[in-house]
Amino acid sequence: MENFPFHDGSIYDMLDTRHTDTRPDVNHSLQMHSSLVRRLSQERELEGHQGCVNAISWNSKGSLLISGSDDTRINVWSYSSRKLLHSIDTGHSANVFCTKFVPETSDELVVSGAGDAEVRLFNLSRFSGRGLDDNAITPSALYQCHTRRVKKLAVEVGNPHVVWSASEDGTLRQHDFRQGSSCPPAGSSHQECRNILLDLRCGAKRSLADPPKQTLSLKSCDISSTRPHLLLVGGSDAFARLYDRRMLPPLTSCQKRMSPPPCVNYFCPMHLSEHGRSSLHLTHVTFSPNGEEVLLSYSGEHVYLMDVNHAGGRAMRYTVGDASKIMSFTPTLNGLELQPPIHDFLQTNIRVRGEVATGLGKCRMLVEIARNSLEEGKHPYYGIEACNEVLEGHLSGIGPMLRHECLCIRAALLLKRKWKNDAQMAIRDCYNARRIDSSSFRAHLYMSEALEQLCKYKEALDFAIAAQCLDPSNSVMAEKVENIKKHIAAAETEKNNKANDGGARSEPRTGRVLSLSDIIYRSEANSDASQDGPRSEREDSDYDEEVEVDFRTSVPGDEGRDVEANFLHGSLNVRIHRRGDSARETVDANGSSGSPSSSSQNDRIPYQPETVIDMKQRYVGHCNVGTDIKQASFLGQRGDYIASGSDDGRWFIWEKQTGRLIKMLLGDEAVVNCVQCHPFDCVVATSGIDSTIKIWTPSASVPSIVSGGAAGPDTADVLEAMESNQRKLSRNREHSLSYELLERFHMHEFSEGSLRPFECAQS
Repeated sequence: MENFPFHDGSIYDMLDTRHTDTRPDVNHSLQMHSSLVRRLSQERELEGHQGCVNAISWNSKGSLLISGSDDTRINVWSYSSRKLLHSIDTGHSANVFCTKFVPETSDELVVSGAGDAEVRLFNLSRFSGRGLDDNAITPSALYQCHTRRVKKLAVEVGNPHVVWSASEDGTLRQHDFRQGSSCPPAGSSHQECRNILLDLRCGAKRSLADPPKQTLSLKSCDISSTRPHLLLVGGSDAFARLYDRRMLPPLTSCQKRMSPPPCVNYFCPMHLSEHGRSSLHLTHVTFSPNGEEVLLSYSGEHVYLMDVNHAGGRAMRYTVGDASKIMSFTPTLNGLELQPPIHDFLQTNIRVRGEVATGLGKCRMLVEIARNSLEEGKHPYYGIEACNEVLEGHLSGIGPMLRHECLCIRAALLLKRKWKNDAQMAIRDCYNARRIDSSSFRAHLYMSEALEQLCKYKEALDFAIAAQCLDPSNSVMAEKVENIKKHIAAAETEKNNKANDGGARSEPRTGRVLSLSDIIYRSEANSDASQDGPRSEREDSDYDEEVEVDFRTSVPGDEGRDVEANFLHGSLNVRIHRRGDSARETVDANGSSGSPSSSSQNDRIPYQPETVIDMKQRYVGHCNVGTDIKQASFLGQRGDYIASGSDDGRWFIWEKQTGRLIKMLLGDEAVVNCVQCHPFDCVVATSGIDSTIKIWTPSASVPSIVSGGAAGPDTADVLEAMESNQRKLSRNREHSLSYELLERFHMHEFSEGSLRPFECAQS
């Protein structure tokens, strides 16, 4: 696969072009050229922290790098000398999760956010004349109005007066240094901080069809560098939200809970929008350098690319039920049940680059490689890469029949590989193939197999019967139809047995009965309550009911010893009672109790689910389940490459256009969380669980897909590493969350008095 040409062509041709082409974009494309990216290796390791490095950020000129750590310090490093210039004792009482240079301040002002729910501003000019060890300075501003951890900060290009902070308390706050340098701690009787720009304390959605109810625990935010009025946020559900700050209501006080404001766009891959999974959430959201795309990184999931296109209309939009329509059989596809396939919206204005853009023969060769990969039983990864190259890189140069062939082959390879969501991607390919040829036998066959893998047997049967009708002499299809019918019968029998057993064991209960996922959802949202201080009046009233829960779970084994889960087979029954507290009610501006989501007026208005923008590309191979600060970033001023840290101590680089992995680097002993590209040079800084920061430059003697750290090249097989990550990623996250929930019971992490005694029986 390394022999496949990259879409940025030859660097020698580009250097020649630079003499005749004066467009700035030519120089930008040289920053992160494929020939340089594939030579990236570790140049330097910056030592100076005493804990995990949770945040790194360059200044606008690229001359300084700032970092924040679990040791509650902010370090400022020189890019030219790779030396530590300042080490600030911030005074935070918990881990520093985010830190930034404030723009247009000559890099003198820096801001930090931490697990103690505080935002602090520091003036580096106060270090003038001091030694490196004299690092204790008083913050220039201190904001204590958040009630939970501050996970991300955002600044606006050209604005030296304002910083925005996103917190797990469900609010995004705007701090204007001109209006005040401090605010009283959260919960103070005289607190009246009118700085809430986004109130999402009733903003989280369990699925696209459900109205927002729970607190959206914010994990990330970003402001577009090209259109600063656009604000992107992501948190504890599957949906990233794009807001136009010009359309938002005035800043509000924390004393008044507001309904979530309308947003410009929602972003979420279609196959994740209706899961209703409590564990699915975003860890990072960011704009592309040109502001036309957004990148989303999910916990327990992959990295996804979407078009912003809030005015252009190229992005594929969907609403409730569209995911089901893709999986439902219709004899003839007329294009009315869903908008045109996502591939129709890919950029069609690709510049002609010799045989790369016009090589129909090359595309046929790639399809043949993919076909051989399928027929000869080779690892499907390389065949999928070949199909990606054709479908994503040469779409404008191939005809419908070749495209149909490539879609069917890729669907079959995805079903064979069985990485997370591969079946969902195969369904998309089969749907698009049927739009080209509604009588395609293979499109119906692979659609049936994909639905089987998702245990959607009734839908799978429809497509299997259709495939049988298209090829009546195929004995395999007849057998397949019978097998699916047996699955359906077995599922119905099991369902009836469970219904009968449930009725026999039922007993009168009072209060509201919640599922395990409900409890986990709430547990995640409140897991840091002990760190963030006592619960305030702002918490959702749904948390204050008496609930009773029964669930069954399996407990995973030690992941550090074995990449496969060691499940404890048995059952665990837990009954939890939470006392209601009528005193915990939200008070609105008129003094009446209640919340916007539970008002009688809103109850009378039927909820209309939003329209959402679907994925354009996904990036696979890494693992993101262990931390809530895992980043995915654009590399270079053009953003032609995508990078992400991983829980296996590596970080990965993909070609943005095709999703093709071009570089895997070993960057940490355990976990890489942060990946930040230098503004102008082909230099990348990474950090994670280690207490050091790694600086990567294109200094390797030969290009390769694998690179290691100071110890030398990582000799592990690329596919083996990715397969291991996929096994971790594909484990049922509910199991690990259940285990964490039980651990909290044993460690007595729930607040005293909030739970009645419970009984636990394990077999």
